[in-house]
Amino acid sequence: MSGSTQGIGYAIASALTAEGAEVIINGRAPAAVDAAVSRLRSEHPGALPRGVAADLADTGETSRLLQDIGEVDVLVNNVGLFGVAPFSDIADEDWQRYFDVNVMSGVRLSRALLPGMLRRGWGRVVFIASESGVDVPADMIHYGATKAAMLALANGLSKLTRGTGVTVNSILGGPTYSDGVEAVVTQLAAAQGVDVGTVKAAIIGQNRTTLLERFIDPAEIANLVAYLASPRSSATNGSAVRADGGVLTTML
Repeated sequence: MSGSTQGIGYAIASALTAEGAEVIINGRAPAAVDAAVSRLRSEHPGALPRGVAADLADTGETSRLLQDIGEVDVLVNNVGLFGVAPFSDIADEDWQRYFDVNVMSGVRLSRALLPGMLRRGWGRVVFIASESGVDVPADMIHYGATKAAMLALANGLSKLTRGTGVTVNSILGGPTYSDGVEAVVTQLAAAQGVDVGTVKAAIIGQNRTTLLERFIDPAEIANLVAYLASPRSSATNGSAVRADGGVLTTML
């Protein structure tokens, strides 16, 4: 699975390992990949995860990763960039970087690995999208646009699986307390001279539609991935399944 050395990605890797999957960790930095693999082995004695370091925005590194991992039964497209920026300040190269990481990584991995699943008659592809792909934030338009593209990609790919045991689905995650968010919250708390809990409450309090009234834990996203990756999800295909905490207000 892509982008799995920390945060939501690592939580998914841990959940799948707990279910008995032989997980392949991916990240850009070899040291981070090695640390994540060691952590998984410590948390799940007897498991045999392995790792491949590669920048999935780079076609050459992606090709090398694909040669290394071979065929897989479950592909989780998780790697992604996010950030807040005024629309007028987002340069062309920033847009390109976001699309290369958030969209094209999933295109390249799915293009290489989905055919094998179809030949074997079973497989799972899961895209970790976001509610921001449905309700695009004004201060994260580049992020929201790539998540919308991810949803479209997954929906289109699912139509290639007709009549097989392969499924392609997306998860619409909501505000999640990932490692990246935690780092930002910690910095804000230090700058403002208040505790982390106060900053967390203030940030989530700005979201008027969350029914949880708290950040989602990465493990809560991972639980849904574990279901979608399992045989139990056989009737769920072409879906954008919510784990958004009630942020999206439409019925469907």
